Amino acid sequence: MVVLSEKFLAFGSNEDGATAIEYGLIAAMIAVGILVTLTAFGGNLAGLFNNVADKTQNAMGN
Repeated sequence: MVVLSEKFLAFGSNEDGATAIEYGLIAAMIAVGILVTLTAFGGNLAGLFNNVADKTQNAMGN
């Protein structure tokens, strides 16, 4: 019976799963932040890249 209670206490004090869940939540929050940022600035960013592409093509003589 002592062995069973020791294993139960060891299981209760194990924090490996909690740490993995915390890292998963942090990764999810970062992904949401990136998605919101790209959605908010996506049109401006696309315009910037198109402008750079146009200037590059004009500089190359195409």
